[in-house]
Amino acid sequence: MPEVAKNTEITYTGIPASPGIAIGPIHVIARGFSAPELYVIDVHEIPVEQKRFEAAVAITKKQLTELQERLESLSGDSVSEIFEAHVMLLQDKALISRVDAAISNRRQNAEYAFYAVMQNFLEAMRRIPDPYLRERTADIEDVSQRVLRNFEVDKSTPHQLPDEKHILLAYDLSPSDTASMNRRHLLGFATEQGSVNSHTSILARSFGVPAVVGLGASVIQVTALTPAVIDGYAGKLILNPMPDTLAHYRKITEEKEKQRDELDAKRDEATETIDGRKLTLSANIEFLEEMEQVKRSGAKGIGLYRTEFLLLNGNEMPDEAEQTKAYTLVARETDPHHAIVRTLDAGGDKLPVEPLTEIEPNPFLGWRGIRVSLSRPAMFREQLRAILRASAFGKIAVMFPLVSGVTELLEAKEALKRCMDELDAEGIPFDPKMPVGVMIEVPSAAVCADLLAPHVDFFSIGTNDLIQYTVAVDRVNPHVAKLYKPTHPAVIRLIKYTVEAGLSHGIWTGVCGEMAGDIRLTPLLIGLGVEELSVSAKAIPKVGQVIRSLEYSSCFAMAEDALKQQNSQLIMDLTLAIARERYGDLLD
Repeated sequence: MPEVAKNTEITYTGIPASPGIAIGPIHVIARGFSAPELYVIDVHEIPVEQKRFEAAVAITKKQLTELQERLESLSGDSVSEIFEAHVMLLQDKALISRVDAAISNRRQNAEYAFYAVMQNFLEAMRRIPDPYLRERTADIEDVSQRVLRNFEVDKSTPHQLPDEKHILLAYDLSPSDTASMNRRHLLGFATEQGSVNSHTSILARSFGVPAVVGLGASVIQVTALTPAVIDGYAGKLILNPMPDTLAHYRKITEEKEKQRDELDAKRDEATETIDGRKLTLSANIEFLEEMEQVKRSGAKGIGLYRTEFLLLNGNEMPDEAEQTKAYTLVARETDPHHAIVRTLDAGGDKLPVEPLTEIEPNPFLGWRGIRVSLSRPAMFREQLRAILRASAFGKIAVMFPLVSGVTELLEAKEALKRCMDELDAEGIPFDPKMPVGVMIEVPSAAVCADLLAPHVDFFSIGTNDLIQYTVAVDRVNPHVAKLYKPTHPAVIRLIKYTVEAGLSHGIWTGVCGEMAGDIRLTPLLIGLGVEELSVSAKAIPKVGQVIRSLEYSSCFAMAEDALKQQNSQLIMDLTLAIARERYGDLLD
């Protein structure tokens, strides 16, 4: 596939995953292995870099030949033939000439030029229908990594490093990839794969990073450092933007910044409707570093602390002491407002709690949420003890994820009671009346909300999973993404049923999923009786202003009408009509 021509503006259209504009150079991360350092070389360095490539290949061929000979003496020819194929790959004249050309034409250092050529080759191989040939990509990755390890680095010559600020372009990004990014340097990202409802897209919105996903086969055409624009509003990746294009997007950026400043000035105003309906507006967080942004946002507490991101430093949760320290910091920083700590919610498209011995055929219906905690009692005990210990320092609440019925909830509460008894016996302080909540994420929980309510202090509706399970749509599968409808009649009926079950037992109901931050749907959620919205800290000022722009009476009447509609579009039209009338200027 040909590379994108220099100085030719080209636009790719994908799915808008996170709003915002990003302008900067492209950094490419392809599948298989990490990119080496990239730097620009002078013209006189081209022959030197080509010699470095030649030397790295020669070292690798020698290593492979020696390995082949050792294996022949131990195991026979059948195994050693693998490495003979690897050597043959490194003798391919077309490959060598392409790398030499990449060094001279792009003026890139040898290891990066080799990496880029191999990644182009690998991406093409992955698209071959023949499964046998596709499987050979692992061999090519192995050879490529060996060559990269054998480059000698000349530290004496200073090189021009790319601008630290960049737009990341990748085939796909996992939630852990996204969460681990250095966000000080990241302007935005774009991916070939992905959907607007994936956890990676959710994280991008949470971080306030412009993102476009589902671009299709574009990565292998783009050269690193290509100037680009990410339009997270329209779902566009623009390469080699012309001056008028840049001017257009800089103007949009200025207008959005002005709007953001105006909203920030009102962030401490009460979040209640024109006719006096009060709502609690809380923040979702993944990392402790976000607490400063939460305090600046005007949020009234933490509505969802996703503790699974503690897994990023390894394949298991930190110990009780480390968790206690983290939860205590949140408790103190949030006081006098509440902080709701969700117990480990691993699995599905989220971070795994431990390596599985075999691949789950359907991870969304498998080992995740409260199921993981109940099957790992020692780990669950440490987390519950840590949450309880932190409750001595602020208004901490605990919330259990992916509960499907009363039995699971009672098992979780029994584990919590045992931890309370232990801490009491040890003389360790905690709040014995710490609120306990449950996430309503599966239809069975919503339908049984009246049975769950007597055992908890609040409900928090996780709309991302509730929609997925209600309409039987894998929210990260692009083939069925269009069927993922937050305004599906069944979804809003389950929300209404949950709210009513909570009210009948004197407990409040909040929403912490993506619907809470979607201001098209705020009139609908308010009308359905939701009392708390928990959104990303960056979205707090905008959602707060939206609430202040609405009348509860109008929202209630609209929601009653919406509950009678037959399809999702009719319901969306009803809530959008109020949104456009009341705050059309805030709709992206």
